[in-house]
This record gives sequence, C-alpha cells and structure tokens, in this order.
Amino acid sequence: MPGEPPAPNTPGLIGWNELYATDWQKAFDFYSALFGWTKGEAINMGDMGTYQLFDHNGRSIGGMMNKPPQMPVTSWVYYFNVADIDAAVSRVNANGGKIVNGPMQVPGGGWIAQAVDPQGAFFALVGMRKG
Repeated sequence: MPGEPPAPNTPGLIGWNELYATDWQKAFDFYSALFGWTKGEAINMGDMGTYQLFDHNGRSIGGMMNKPPQMPVTSWVYYFNVADIDAAVSRVNANGGKIVNGPMQVPGGGWIAQAVDPQGAFFALVGMRKG
C-alpha cells in the first residue's frame, strides 16, 4: 500500500544509523528537535563512553556516541540491510571492496560488518548469519 513504510530489515534499505559525534548529548538534542527522536536504551561501552540508542515512532533506528580519538572527524555511518551477512561480505571482497571490521555479533542477534568500497568510501552492513 502506498505510504506504508517498508518492513524492518528489508534488504537493500538502511537498517541502522550511527553517529560518531564530538558531543553526542548536544547532537541528540539537535536531532531530537529536528526529527522528534526520543532516547532509547543507553549502553555503557566502558572506556568508549555511552552508546545512546535513538528511537522514532517507538522503534530504535540508530545509535550515537562520542567519536573515538582515532577518527579524524565526526560522521554518520549507515548500515545497509542484507539477507545474509556472510554472503554480503563475500560480495564486498569479490568486487574490490575491503572489510575493515567484522563481521561481529551485536545485541539482538544480528551481525555487522564495516567496509570500504573500491573508491575508499566507508559503509556498513547489517544482517543475520544464514549458515
């Protein structure tokens, strides 16, 4: 039906939004006022600080935290949904990309992998393990 949002985890769509900010609390206030996001669970990441989930219409859609010192700039990272994380990792490698982190399991049972494309652009994948 037109106007209906796609089902969560639909392959090819963005399934998670992640912000590495200089000050995640100020960033949350900005985006909350702009988009109406609400705070979800706050996860203590030890020395890395707090990873604050943010929700929209009652569903967690991303997280934000202060960027680690090794990151040169603040940035958004978008996690694209895939049906099978291992198959997607194989496609990245076969097509000239490179996995730089993962796959690793995340809360909720999913798996993520962070990668760069052949041009050096950073992106991420999220999905389940089929095998």
